[in-house]
Amino acid sequence: MEKWEYLTEFVFADIENEGVKAFLQERSPNWKNLPKYVPQTMIPHLNTLGERGWELVHMEPVAGVGKNNDVWFTGTNSSWSNVYFCVFKRRKQE
Repeated sequence: MEKWEYLTEFVFADIENEGVKAFLQERSPNWKNLPKYVPQTMIPHLNTLGERGWELVHMEPVAGVGKNNDVWFTGTNSSWSNVYFCVFKRRKQE
């Protein structure tokens, strides 16, 4: 029987994240005109996890993360966010 392990983390979309500017420069000729929180800024981090065998199985934007890593829900009020709750899985090493 296959066994799995899981990883959950908050991923922040931000052009200032490590390695993002170089990644965007390679992929997009107009990278300097991209918004600061464009979702593509998460790709270098997601690729790193993929190289370690983690598969992204769920991604959901959240309104905010508290100081205790709790998630803020907005109810009926709309909110902007660059934070995504992500769930990854990979086969468990025997």
